[in-house]
Amino acid sequence: MDRNPSPPLLSWDEEKDEEVARGDCIGSTVYSKHWLFGVLSGLLQIINPENTKSSSDDEEQQIELDEEMENEICRVWDMSMDEDVALFLQEFNAPDIFMGVLAKSKCPRLREICVGILGNMACFQEICISISNDKNLGQVLLYCLYDSDPPTLLETSRLLLTCLCRTEVASVWVEMIRELPAIYDSICFIMSSSTNVDLLVKVGEVVDKLFDLDEKLMLEWIRNGAAQPLDQPQQDSEERPVFRIVPCVLEAAKQLRSENLEGLDVYMHILQLLTTVDDGIQAIVQCPDAGKDTWSLLFDLGCHEFCQSDDLPIILQEQKTVLASVFSVLSAIYASQAAQEYLKIEKDLPLIDSLTRVLQNVERCQKKPENSAESNTDETKKSDLMRDELHLKILKDISCEFLSNIFQALTKETMAQGLKEGHLSKQKCSCAFQNLLPLYSPAVEGFLKILHEVDKTLADDLEKSFPSLKGPGKNTILGECHAILKPAWKRGDLFPSGWHQEL
Repeated sequence: MDRNPSPPLLSWDEEKDEEVARGDCIGSTVYSKHWLFGVLSGLLQIINPENTKSSSDDEEQQIELDEEMENEICRVWDMSMDEDVALFLQEFNAPDIFMGVLAKSKCPRLREICVGILGNMACFQEICISISNDKNLGQVLLYCLYDSDPPTLLETSRLLLTCLCRTEVASVWVEMIRELPAIYDSICFIMSSSTNVDLLVKVGEVVDKLFDLDEKLMLEWIRNGAAQPLDQPQQDSEERPVFRIVPCVLEAAKQLRSENLEGLDVYMHILQLLTTVDDGIQAIVQCPDAGKDTWSLLFDLGCHEFCQSDDLPIILQEQKTVLASVFSVLSAIYASQAAQEYLKIEKDLPLIDSLTRVLQNVERCQKKPENSAESNTDETKKSDLMRDELHLKILKDISCEFLSNIFQALTKETMAQGLKEGHLSKQKCSCAFQNLLPLYSPAVEGFLKILHEVDKTLADDLEKSFPSLKGPGKNTILGECHAILKPAWKRGDLFPSGWHQEL
Protein backbone atom coordinates (compact mmCIF):
# COMPACT_ATOMS: atom_id res chain seq x y z
CA MET A 1 0.00 0.00 0.00
CA ASP A 2 1.33 3.41 -0.93
CA ARG A 3 1.65 5.86 1.91
CA ASN A 4 3.36 9.14 2.59
CA PRO A 5 6.97 8.43 3.36
CA SER A 6 8.23 9.17 6.89
CA PRO A 7 10.54 12.15 7.22
CA PRO A 8 14.17 11.14 7.01
CA LEU A 9 16.00 10.67 10.30
CA LEU A 10 18.25 13.55 11.23
CA SER A 11 21.96 12.94 11.35
CA TRP A 12 23.88 13.67 14.55
CA ASP A 13 25.19 16.94 13.08
CA GLU A 14 21.71 18.03 12.02
CA GLU A 15 20.29 17.26 15.47
CA LYS A 16 23.08 19.29 17.00
CA ASP A 17 22.34 22.23 14.69
CA GLU A 18 18.64 22.08 15.61
CA GLU A 19 19.45 22.12 19.32
CA VAL A 20 21.71 25.10 18.78
CA ALA A 21 18.97 26.88 16.83
CA ARG A 22 16.47 26.21 19.62
CA GLY A 23 18.96 27.51 22.16
CA ASP A 24 19.41 30.67 20.12
CA CYS A 25 15.67 31.48 20.27
CA ILE A 26 14.45 34.17 22.65
CA GLY A 27 11.96 32.51 25.00
CA SER A 28 9.18 30.81 23.06
CA THR A 29 9.70 33.02 20.01
CA VAL A 30 11.66 32.30 16.84
CA TYR A 31 13.72 35.47 17.24
CA SER A 32 17.47 34.95 17.37
CA LYS A 33 19.51 36.02 20.40
CA HIS A 34 22.63 36.14 18.24
CA TRP A 35 21.02 38.49 15.73
CA LEU A 36 19.70 40.76 18.50
CA PHE A 37 23.16 40.89 20.12
CA GLY A 38 24.50 42.04 16.76
CA VAL A 39 21.99 44.89 16.48
CA LEU A 40 22.63 46.08 20.04
CA SER A 41 26.37 45.90 19.43
CA GLY A 42 25.84 48.11 16.38
CA LEU A 43 24.09 50.63 18.60
CA LEU A 44 27.00 50.61 21.00
CA GLN A 45 29.35 51.40 18.12
CA ILE A 46 27.18 54.36 17.10
CA ILE A 47 27.47 55.96 20.54
CA ASN A 48 31.10 54.98 21.06
CA PRO A 49 33.14 58.20 21.50
CA GLU A 50 35.83 56.85 19.14
CA ASN A 51 33.31 56.79 16.32
CA THR A 52 31.85 60.20 17.06
CA LYS A 53 34.87 62.50 17.25
CA SER A 54 34.56 65.16 14.62
CA SER A 55 34.79 68.86 14.10
CA SER A 56 32.38 71.23 15.82
CA ASP A 57 30.56 71.74 12.53
CA ASP A 58 29.99 68.00 12.19
CA GLU A 59 28.75 67.75 15.76
CA GLU A 60 26.01 70.25 15.04
CA GLN A 61 24.96 68.36 11.97
CA GLN A 62 21.99 65.99 12.16
CA ILE A 63 23.28 62.42 11.74
CA GLU A 64 21.45 60.31 9.20
CA LEU A 65 20.78 56.72 10.20
CA ASP A 66 22.19 54.04 7.90
CA GLU A 67 19.33 52.36 6.01
CA GLU A 68 20.38 48.83 6.94
CA MET A 69 20.78 49.80 10.59
CA GLU A 70 17.40 51.57 10.56
CA ASN A 71 15.69 48.46 9.19
CA GLU A 72 17.30 46.26 11.83
CA ILE A 73 16.55 48.53 14.78
CA CYS A 74 12.97 48.97 13.52
CA ARG A 75 12.69 45.18 13.53
CA VAL A 76 13.73 45.23 17.19
CA TRP A 77 11.06 47.89 17.79
CA ASP A 78 8.42 45.53 16.40
CA MET A 79 9.84 42.55 18.32
CA SER A 80 9.80 44.43 21.62
CA MET A 81 6.01 44.16 21.75
CA ASP A 82 6.58 40.48 22.64
CA GLU A 83 7.04 39.99 26.39
CA ASP A 84 9.80 37.38 25.97
CA VAL A 85 11.79 39.77 23.80
CA ALA A 86 11.17 42.69 26.16
CA LEU A 87 12.38 40.65 29.15
CA PHE A 88 15.43 39.52 27.21
CA LEU A 89 16.26 43.14 26.31
CA GLN A 90 15.89 44.04 29.97
CA GLU A 91 18.19 41.18 30.99
CA PHE A 92 20.77 42.30 28.42
CA ASN A 93 20.67 45.85 29.89
CA ALA A 94 19.28 47.27 26.66
CA PRO A 95 17.67 50.24 28.50
CA ASP A 96 21.18 51.43 29.42
CA ILE A 97 22.21 51.23 25.75
CA PHE A 98 19.12 53.20 24.72
CA MET A 99 19.85 55.75 27.46
CA GLY A 100 23.33 56.21 25.97
CA VAL A 101 21.84 56.73 22.52
CA LEU A 102 19.39 59.34 23.84
CA ALA A 103 22.14 61.13 25.73
CA LYS A 104 24.66 61.24 22.85
CA SER A 105 22.95 60.76 19.49
CA LYS A 106 21.65 63.67 17.46
CA CYS A 107 19.86 61.48 14.95
CA PRO A 108 16.10 62.12 15.36
CA ARG A 109 15.07 58.81 13.79
CA LEU A 110 17.38 56.79 16.05
CA ARG A 111 16.16 58.66 19.15
CA GLU A 112 12.54 58.07 18.17
CA ILE A 113 13.10 54.32 17.71
CA CYS A 114 14.95 53.91 21.00
CA VAL A 115 12.20 55.70 22.96
CA GLY A 116 9.64 53.64 21.05
CA ILE A 117 11.31 50.37 22.07
CA LEU A 118 11.41 51.51 25.71
CA GLY A 119 7.74 52.42 25.39
CA ASN A 120 6.89 48.91 24.23
CA MET A 121 8.96 47.40 27.03
CA ALA A 122 7.18 49.59 29.61
CA CYS A 123 3.89 47.92 28.70
CA PHE A 124 5.00 44.99 30.87
CA GLN A 125 4.73 45.54 34.62
CA GLU A 126 8.09 44.21 35.77
CA ILE A 127 10.01 46.23 33.16
CA CYS A 128 7.90 49.36 33.74
CA ILE A 129 8.78 49.29 37.43
CA SER A 130 12.47 48.78 36.61
CA ILE A 131 12.54 51.69 34.12
CA SER A 132 10.65 53.95 36.54
CA ASN A 133 13.03 53.23 39.44
CA ASP A 134 16.06 54.16 37.32
CA LYS A 135 16.17 57.89 38.03
CA ASN A 136 18.93 58.59 35.48
CA LEU A 137 16.96 56.88 32.71
CA GLY A 138 13.78 58.67 33.84
CA GLN A 139 15.44 62.07 33.59
CA VAL A 140 16.92 61.30 30.18
CA LEU A 141 13.48 60.29 28.95
CA LEU A 142 11.84 63.41 30.38
CA TYR A 143 14.55 65.52 28.72
CA CYS A 144 13.23 64.11 25.43
CA LEU A 145 10.17 66.31 25.99
CA TYR A 146 12.47 69.27 25.17
CA ASP A 147 13.12 67.73 21.74
CA SER A 148 11.98 69.50 18.59
CA ASP A 149 11.28 66.28 16.67
CA PRO A 150 7.51 65.44 16.67
CA PRO A 151 7.92 61.64 16.29
CA THR A 152 10.33 61.56 19.26
CA LEU A 153 7.94 63.70 21.29
CA LEU A 154 5.08 61.35 20.39
CA GLU A 155 6.96 58.23 21.51
CA THR A 156 8.13 59.97 24.70
CA SER A 157 4.56 60.97 25.51
CA ARG A 158 3.35 57.44 24.83
CA LEU A 159 5.95 55.97 27.19
CA LEU A 160 5.18 58.54 29.86
CA LEU A 161 1.44 57.87 29.67
CA THR A 162 2.07 54.11 29.94
CA CYS A 163 4.04 54.65 33.17
CA LEU A 164 1.54 57.14 34.61
CA CYS A 165 -1.20 54.56 34.16
CA ARG A 166 0.68 52.13 36.44
CA THR A 167 -0.39 52.81 40.01
CA GLU A 168 2.83 51.28 41.33
CA VAL A 169 5.05 53.91 39.68
CA ALA A 170 2.78 56.87 38.78
CA SER A 171 3.88 58.92 41.80
CA VAL A 172 7.54 58.45 40.85
CA TRP A 173 6.98 60.10 37.48
CA VAL A 174 4.82 62.89 38.93
CA GLU A 175 7.62 63.74 41.34
CA MET A 176 10.27 63.69 38.59
CA ILE A 177 8.10 66.00 36.47
CA ARG A 178 7.66 68.34 39.42
CA GLU A 179 11.47 68.51 39.77
CA LEU A 180 11.78 69.63 36.13
CA PRO A 181 9.62 72.78 35.86
CA ALA A 182 10.77 73.41 32.27
CA ILE A 183 8.58 70.46 31.23
CA TYR A 184 5.60 72.78 31.77
CA ASP A 185 6.96 75.13 29.11
CA SER A 186 7.65 72.32 26.67
CA ILE A 187 4.18 70.81 27.00
CA CYS A 188 2.50 74.21 26.74
CA PHE A 189 4.55 74.97 23.62
CA ILE A 190 3.43 71.69 22.02
CA MET A 191 -0.24 72.33 22.86
CA SER A 192 -0.16 75.91 21.61
CA SER A 193 1.83 75.43 18.40
CA SER A 194 1.76 71.84 17.13
CA THR A 195 -0.41 70.79 14.20
CA ASN A 196 0.44 67.10 14.64
CA VAL A 197 -2.90 65.53 15.65
CA ASP A 198 -1.41 62.34 17.10
CA LEU A 199 1.07 64.31 19.19
CA LEU A 200 -1.57 66.72 20.48
CA VAL A 201 -3.84 63.85 21.51
CA LYS A 202 -1.07 61.97 23.32
CA VAL A 203 0.27 65.08 25.09
CA GLY A 204 -3.30 65.91 26.11
CA GLU A 205 -3.71 62.43 27.57
CA VAL A 206 -0.50 62.92 29.57
CA VAL A 207 -1.68 66.27 30.97
CA ASP A 208 -5.14 64.87 31.72
CA LYS A 209 -3.61 61.94 33.62
CA LEU A 210 -1.19 64.18 35.51
CA PHE A 211 -3.98 66.51 36.66
CA ASP A 212 -6.15 63.56 37.60
CA LEU A 213 -3.34 62.02 39.65
CA ASP A 214 -2.01 65.09 41.42
CA GLU A 215 -4.03 68.20 42.24
CA LYS A 216 -0.96 69.89 43.70
CA LEU A 217 0.85 69.67 40.35
CA MET A 218 -2.26 70.97 38.58
CA LEU A 219 -2.36 73.98 40.91
CA GLU A 220 1.35 74.64 40.25
CA TRP A 221 0.76 74.60 36.50
CA ILE A 222 -2.30 76.86 36.81
CA ARG A 223 -0.21 79.43 38.65
CA ASN A 224 2.85 78.94 36.48
CA GLY A 225 4.38 81.43 34.13
CA ALA A 226 7.33 80.76 31.85
CA ALA A 227 9.94 78.44 33.33
CA GLN A 228 13.58 78.96 32.50
CA PRO A 229 14.80 76.11 30.25
CA LEU A 230 17.97 74.37 31.35
CA ASP A 231 20.00 75.63 28.40
CA GLN A 232 18.49 79.13 28.18
CA PRO A 233 20.75 82.04 29.21
CA GLN A 234 19.20 84.16 31.98
CA GLN A 235 19.51 87.42 30.04
CA ASP A 236 17.31 86.10 27.24
CA SER A 237 14.45 85.11 29.53
CA GLU A 238 12.52 88.35 28.98
CA GLU A 239 12.18 87.57 25.27
CA ARG A 240 10.55 84.21 25.89
CA PRO A 241 6.77 83.87 25.80
CA VAL A 242 4.86 83.40 29.02
CA PHE A 243 2.71 80.30 28.68
CA ARG A 244 -0.62 80.02 30.49
CA ILE A 245 -2.27 76.67 30.74
CA VAL A 246 -5.82 77.70 29.75
CA PRO A 247 -4.96 79.40 26.40
CA CYS A 248 -2.64 76.50 25.50
CA VAL A 249 -5.35 73.91 26.19
CA LEU A 250 -7.84 75.96 24.16
CA GLU A 251 -5.44 76.20 21.21
CA ALA A 252 -4.97 72.45 21.14
CA ALA A 253 -8.74 71.91 21.40
CA LYS A 254 -9.33 74.22 18.45
CA GLN A 255 -6.76 72.31 16.40
CA LEU A 256 -8.43 68.98 17.20
CA ARG A 257 -12.02 70.18 16.92
CA SER A 258 -12.63 68.96 13.40
CA GLU A 259 -9.85 66.37 13.33
CA ASN A 260 -10.28 64.07 16.32
CA LEU A 261 -13.31 63.80 18.62
CA GLU A 262 -11.47 61.64 21.16
CA GLY A 263 -8.67 64.20 21.34
CA LEU A 264 -11.16 67.04 21.79
CA ASP A 265 -12.79 65.00 24.56
CA VAL A 266 -9.41 64.79 26.34
CA TYR A 267 -8.87 68.56 26.27
CA MET A 268 -12.43 69.29 27.39
CA HIS A 269 -11.81 66.98 30.35
CA ILE A 270 -8.61 68.89 31.15
CA LEU A 271 -10.67 72.09 31.32
CA GLN A 272 -13.22 70.31 33.49
CA LEU A 273 -10.46 69.23 35.90
CA LEU A 274 -9.22 72.83 36.04
CA THR A 275 -12.67 74.00 37.16
CA THR A 276 -12.63 71.58 40.12
CA VAL A 277 -10.38 74.04 41.98
CA ASP A 278 -11.06 77.71 42.58
CA ASP A 279 -7.71 78.75 41.10
CA GLY A 280 -8.65 77.00 37.88
CA ILE A 281 -11.98 78.82 37.59
CA GLN A 282 -10.27 82.11 38.35
CA ALA A 283 -7.62 81.39 35.70
CA ILE A 284 -10.48 81.23 33.20
CA VAL A 285 -12.85 84.02 34.29
CA GLN A 286 -10.39 86.58 35.72
CA CYS A 287 -8.52 86.85 32.41
CA PRO A 288 -10.99 88.48 29.97
CA ASP A 289 -9.44 86.92 26.88
CA ALA A 290 -9.19 83.42 28.37
CA GLY A 291 -12.73 83.60 29.71
CA LYS A 292 -14.23 84.87 26.49
CA ASP A 293 -12.29 82.38 24.34
CA THR A 294 -13.26 79.47 26.59
CA TRP A 295 -16.92 80.43 26.67
CA SER A 296 -17.06 81.10 22.92
CA LEU A 297 -15.49 77.76 21.97
CA LEU A 298 -17.54 75.67 24.38
CA PHE A 299 -20.76 77.57 23.65
CA ASP A 300 -20.25 76.91 19.95
CA LEU A 301 -19.56 73.22 20.56
CA GLY A 302 -22.59 72.82 22.80
CA CYS A 303 -25.04 74.83 20.72
CA HIS A 304 -23.91 74.45 17.11
CA GLU A 305 -21.85 71.27 16.79
CA PHE A 306 -22.98 68.50 19.13
CA CYS A 307 -26.47 67.01 19.55
CA GLN A 308 -28.11 69.01 16.78
CA SER A 309 -31.84 68.85 15.96
CA ASP A 310 -31.27 66.70 12.87
CA ASP A 311 -28.98 64.22 14.66
CA LEU A 312 -30.24 60.77 15.56
CA PRO A 313 -30.48 60.27 19.35
CA ILE A 314 -27.98 57.41 19.18
CA ILE A 315 -25.25 59.87 18.11
CA LEU A 316 -25.34 61.17 21.65
CA GLN A 317 -23.64 57.93 22.72
CA GLU A 318 -20.51 59.06 20.86
CA GLN A 319 -20.68 62.59 22.25
CA LYS A 320 -21.82 62.01 25.84
CA THR A 321 -18.45 62.36 27.57
CA VAL A 322 -17.28 65.42 25.64
CA LEU A 323 -20.68 67.08 26.11
CA ALA A 324 -20.57 66.37 29.85
CA SER A 325 -17.21 68.14 30.08
CA VAL A 326 -18.38 71.05 27.87
CA PHE A 327 -21.54 71.68 29.93
CA SER A 328 -19.66 71.18 33.19
CA VAL A 329 -17.13 73.90 32.32
CA LEU A 330 -19.83 76.26 30.99
CA SER A 331 -21.85 75.69 34.17
CA ALA A 332 -18.83 76.42 36.37
CA ILE A 333 -18.11 79.66 34.48
CA TYR A 334 -21.79 80.62 34.61
CA ALA A 335 -22.04 79.92 38.34
CA SER A 336 -18.92 82.03 39.02
CA GLN A 337 -21.09 85.11 38.41
CA ALA A 338 -18.21 86.91 36.72
CA ALA A 339 -19.34 90.28 35.40
CA GLN A 340 -18.52 89.59 31.79
CA GLU A 341 -20.40 90.55 28.65
CA TYR A 342 -20.41 87.00 27.31
CA LEU A 343 -22.32 85.78 30.40
CA LYS A 344 -25.39 87.95 29.83
CA ILE A 345 -28.44 85.69 29.83
CA GLU A 346 -30.02 87.18 26.72
CA LYS A 347 -27.00 86.01 24.72
CA ASP A 348 -27.07 82.53 26.22
CA LEU A 349 -30.70 81.55 25.58
CA PRO A 350 -29.69 79.01 22.86
CA LEU A 351 -28.22 76.94 25.69
CA ILE A 352 -31.77 76.14 26.83
CA ASP A 353 -32.39 74.62 23.39
CA SER A 354 -29.24 72.51 23.57
CA LEU A 355 -29.71 71.35 27.14
CA THR A 356 -33.33 70.27 26.65
CA ARG A 357 -32.41 68.47 23.42
CA VAL A 358 -29.64 66.63 25.23
CA LEU A 359 -32.02 65.64 28.02
CA GLN A 360 -34.54 64.34 25.48
CA ASN A 361 -31.90 62.25 23.72
CA VAL A 362 -30.52 60.94 27.01
CA GLU A 363 -33.99 59.65 27.84
CA ARG A 364 -34.27 57.95 24.45
CA CYS A 365 -30.83 56.37 24.78
CA GLN A 366 -31.69 55.06 28.23
CA LYS A 367 -34.76 53.23 26.95
CA LYS A 368 -33.70 49.66 26.30
CA PRO A 369 -35.55 46.65 24.87
CA GLU A 370 -37.04 44.42 27.55
CA ASN A 371 -34.73 41.53 26.71
CA SER A 372 -31.55 43.58 26.30
CA ALA A 373 -30.11 42.49 29.65
CA GLU A 374 -30.65 38.83 28.82
CA SER A 375 -29.37 39.02 25.27
CA ASN A 376 -26.04 40.55 26.30
CA THR A 377 -24.57 37.69 28.28
CA ASP A 378 -20.99 38.60 27.47
CA GLU A 379 -19.35 40.18 30.53
CA THR A 380 -17.46 42.72 28.41
CA LYS A 381 -20.69 43.88 26.77
CA LYS A 382 -22.38 44.17 30.16
CA SER A 383 -19.48 46.23 31.45
CA ASP A 384 -19.66 48.50 28.41
CA LEU A 385 -23.42 48.95 28.88
CA MET A 386 -22.98 49.84 32.54
CA ARG A 387 -20.27 52.35 31.65
CA ASP A 388 -22.49 53.92 28.97
CA GLU A 389 -25.38 54.18 31.43
CA LEU A 390 -23.11 55.84 33.99
CA HIS A 391 -21.84 58.41 31.48
CA LEU A 392 -25.41 59.17 30.36
CA LYS A 393 -26.43 59.72 33.97
CA ILE A 394 -23.45 62.04 34.51
CA LEU A 395 -24.40 64.02 31.40
CA LYS A 396 -28.01 64.23 32.60
CA ASP A 397 -27.02 65.43 36.08
CA ILE A 398 -24.66 68.09 34.72
CA SER A 399 -27.25 69.28 32.18
CA CYS A 400 -29.96 69.55 34.86
CA GLU A 401 -27.77 71.57 37.19
CA PHE A 402 -26.74 73.93 34.39
CA LEU A 403 -30.33 74.34 33.16
CA SER A 404 -31.56 75.11 36.67
CA ASN A 405 -28.94 77.88 36.98
CA ILE A 406 -30.07 79.37 33.67
CA PHE A 407 -33.74 79.21 34.74
CA GLN A 408 -32.93 81.11 37.92
CA ALA A 409 -31.20 83.85 35.94
CA LEU A 410 -34.17 84.48 33.62
CA THR A 411 -36.04 87.76 33.93
CA LYS A 412 -39.42 88.78 32.56
CA GLU A 413 -37.71 90.38 29.54
CA THR A 414 -35.35 87.49 28.76
CA MET A 415 -38.15 84.95 29.15
CA ALA A 416 -40.28 86.90 26.68
CA GLN A 417 -37.30 86.98 24.32
CA GLY A 418 -36.81 83.23 24.72
CA LEU A 419 -40.47 82.53 23.87
CA LYS A 420 -40.35 84.84 20.88
CA GLU A 421 -37.16 83.29 19.48
CA GLY A 422 -38.36 79.72 20.05
CA HIS A 423 -35.84 78.81 22.75
CA LEU A 424 -38.76 78.25 25.12
CA SER A 425 -41.94 76.33 24.26
CA LYS A 426 -44.40 74.02 25.97
CA GLN A 427 -42.52 70.94 24.75
CA LYS A 428 -39.13 72.24 25.90
CA CYS A 429 -40.46 73.43 29.25
CA SER A 430 -42.17 70.08 29.82
CA CYS A 431 -38.93 68.24 29.09
CA ALA A 432 -37.06 70.57 31.45
CA PHE A 433 -39.61 70.19 34.25
CA GLN A 434 -39.69 66.42 33.90
CA ASN A 435 -35.93 66.26 34.46
CA LEU A 436 -35.57 69.07 37.01
CA LEU A 437 -38.31 67.95 39.38
CA PRO A 438 -38.21 67.33 42.26
CA LEU A 439 -34.51 68.09 42.91
CA TYR A 440 -34.56 71.57 41.40
CA SER A 441 -38.11 72.51 42.37
CA PRO A 442 -37.17 76.05 43.59
CA ALA A 443 -35.76 76.85 40.13
CA VAL A 444 -38.93 75.51 38.45
CA GLU A 445 -41.20 77.44 40.84
CA GLY A 446 -39.30 80.66 40.17
CA PHE A 447 -39.48 80.00 36.43
CA LEU A 448 -43.26 79.45 36.58
CA LYS A 449 -43.79 82.58 38.66
CA ILE A 450 -42.18 84.72 35.95
CA LEU A 451 -43.88 82.77 33.17
CA HIS A 452 -47.31 83.61 34.67
CA GLU A 453 -46.50 87.28 34.02
CA VAL A 454 -45.26 86.64 30.47
CA ASP A 455 -47.56 83.89 29.17
CA LYS A 456 -50.28 82.88 31.65
CA THR A 457 -51.81 80.33 29.27
CA LEU A 458 -48.55 78.42 28.91
CA ALA A 459 -47.94 78.60 32.66
CA ASP A 460 -51.42 77.18 33.36
CA ASP A 461 -50.91 74.40 30.83
CA LEU A 462 -47.61 73.42 32.45
CA GLU A 463 -49.23 73.37 35.89
CA LYS A 464 -51.91 71.03 34.58
CA SER A 465 -49.22 68.73 33.19
CA PHE A 466 -47.33 68.82 36.50
CA PRO A 467 -49.97 68.77 39.28
CA SER A 468 -47.35 68.88 42.02
CA LEU A 469 -46.64 72.47 41.00
CA LYS A 470 -50.19 73.68 41.76
CA GLY A 471 -50.34 75.70 44.90
CA PRO A 472 -47.52 76.86 47.16
CA GLY A 473 -45.31 74.29 48.78
CA LYS A 474 -46.95 71.15 47.41
CA ASN A 475 -43.91 70.05 45.55
CA THR A 476 -41.77 70.03 48.67
CA ILE A 477 -41.69 67.45 51.41
CA LEU A 478 -42.97 69.96 53.98
CA GLY A 479 -45.71 71.08 51.64
CA GLU A 480 -46.87 67.52 51.04
CA CYS A 481 -46.80 66.72 54.77
CA HIS A 482 -48.81 69.86 55.46
CA ALA A 483 -51.42 68.85 52.89
CA ILE A 484 -51.79 65.39 54.44
CA LEU A 485 -51.85 66.42 58.09
CA LYS A 486 -53.92 69.61 57.92
CA PRO A 487 -57.39 67.90 57.89
CA ALA A 488 -56.53 65.74 60.92
CA TRP A 489 -55.15 68.77 62.69
CA LYS A 490 -58.43 70.63 62.19
CA ARG A 491 -60.43 67.64 63.53
CA GLY A 492 -58.26 67.58 66.63
CA ASP A 493 -57.50 63.89 66.29
CA LEU A 494 -53.94 64.20 65.04
CA PHE A 495 -52.57 63.49 68.54
CA PRO A 496 -54.32 61.87 71.56
CA SER A 497 -55.59 64.14 74.30
CA GLY A 498 -52.97 65.12 76.85
CA TRP A 499 -50.05 63.98 74.67
CA HIS A 500 -47.95 66.95 75.70
CA GLN A 501 -48.31 66.13 79.40
CA GLU A 502 -46.88 62.66 78.82
CA LEU A 503 -43.70 64.00 77.25
